[in-house]
Amino acid sequence: MPKFIVYFAQLHEDFRLPELDALSKLENVRVEYDPRSYIRSSPFLVVEISSSEQAAKLVRRAILIRSIIEYWGSGRTYSDVYSEVKHEQERWALYKTSSFKFTVDAFGKSLTQEEKVRVINGFSFLEFTGPIRMRNAQAEFFVCEEYDETREPKIWFGRVVGTGSRDLIDRFDVKKRKYLGNTTMDAELSLLMANQAQAQNGMFVYDPFVGTGSFLLTCAHFGACTVGSDIDGRQIRGTAGFKRGVDGIRANLAQYNVESRVIDTAVFDASRNPWRPGPLFDAIVTDPPYGVRAGAKRQGRVGGTKSELSLRLVDGTPNHARPDYYPPTEPYEMSFVIRDLLHLAAEKLVVGGRLVYWLPTVAGEYTPHDVPEHPVLQLVANSEQPFGSWSRRLITMEKIKPLDSHEAVVPERDPAHKNFRDRYFNKFGPVA
Repeated sequence: MPKFIVYFAQLHEDFRLPELDALSKLENVRVEYDPRSYIRSSPFLVVEISSSEQAAKLVRRAILIRSIIEYWGSGRTYSDVYSEVKHEQERWALYKTSSFKFTVDAFGKSLTQEEKVRVINGFSFLEFTGPIRMRNAQAEFFVCEEYDETREPKIWFGRVVGTGSRDLIDRFDVKKRKYLGNTTMDAELSLLMANQAQAQNGMFVYDPFVGTGSFLLTCAHFGACTVGSDIDGRQIRGTAGFKRGVDGIRANLAQYNVESRVIDTAVFDASRNPWRPGPLFDAIVTDPPYGVRAGAKRQGRVGGTKSELSLRLVDGTPNHARPDYYPPTEPYEMSFVIRDLLHLAAEKLVVGGRLVYWLPTVAGEYTPHDVPEHPVLQLVANSEQPFGSWSRRLITMEKIKPLDSHEAVVPERDPAHKNFRDRYFNKFGPVA
């Protein structure tokens, strides 16, 4: 198959291949590459795809891919590149009279304008006779000098066939939103999670810890119908957060014109949810509360049920039936949050549906066994975002078979994220 150069954004290096694989499945584009050839410190990866059209389709909604380039040549020197390009002269005729432009870039070094012009002139042997157009050119050619720690360049050359959707990062920038809170997920990661979930037209996506609704927005942007819930309705309604009095999540739905695809939001404890039995959602995308910015709560009382409080009358009305009644809550330990989330996904996802969520881990104690397992959920991706003494991992799981038992999965040992909130504020020392 023809070779193409994937030009990644040089950040979130642990997330780039999982997104590429997710898009390959989502777009039904066969992509072949050797994972051993992937270098985290490099923005380039050579892949094989059947055609330029398929390559463009693959990256059209990518967040961590800048562009994809039809491979024409590479080498340590320009002489090496010229030699490889000249072996495929039949390509030149296709663009001999087309309007064209050259984009010259460098990674690990800056090039002056004079150096860029010199690079472009070095390809004059292509003998293109069409007009040069910096906008809307029929053919765009890409040259990049990549410098590693040895300061020896590797030069890449080819024709740009498609670009990603990194412009969406600016469009969904949280600083531009009418409503946000202290747990609002940044735009880039929210969009990336929508791709991991393979959100698209015809899908029904749920966020059980919806907060200010970032994932409702991004999944709806890609065409999915979304719904969210939270035990704390103040974030949903907009009576908590950084920007109050703007109608909460609804203000953002109107801002991004996705009201028709966000079905609704509701206030309830996700571990005691009112959903009908059986599979319901095509994806669950969420950021569970782990106590760094907001503590996790679930319905209940720290000291247990107290009927004299729950059933008492207030002005002749049972306490729990009052319109302003707020159910009592108790702390929700992190390992139980994740356990219940997996049980929810196992029951409510359709077969083939994906669970995409963040898992906090302690840097010095993490092992792969800390990622919870479930018999009907298969781990697809585990990508780390480090923060020094702790990390959060974007976990992607896929339901591989129907749930035929509600048997609890008991971990063999306590995971490193147990009591995460207490450990975080204790600077990960021993918990008293």
